[in-house]
Amino acid sequence: MLWTMTKKSPANTPSTPVATPVPASDPAAGEKLSKVQLIEQVAQRTSLSKQDASRAVDAALSAIAEALKGGKTVGLPGLGTLDVRATAARNGVRPGTAEKIQIPAGKKVGFKVATDLKKAL
Repeated sequence: MLWTMTKKSPANTPSTPVATPVPASDPAAGEKLSKVQLIEQVAQRTSLSKQDASRAVDAALSAIAEALKGGKTVGLPGLGTLDVRATAARNGVRPGTAEKIQIPAGKKVGFKVATDLKKAL
């Protein structure tokens, strides 16, 4: 079960967070498909054993990661496209201390959703 933090009313202890359950069926709950669940679904849909499906999923994820590390774009038909994007150097503020810092340029992985999937959402 997922939990969210809410504040009590001012009549009660102010700013004391109280955990309240969020139903799992709530679309805003942010359900996540775990790797184990993904492997189970691959095994069911392909008639592979869970061990073989696990190796297949691991191999696919490894191939995607290696391609991205090599600076390549990875197209996943029906899902979208992963690519490496450069980020510019910028000024930032350190949380908690309000100290101004310089954030160096870097790289990040970007994802563009496929048009068909975007329409289906």
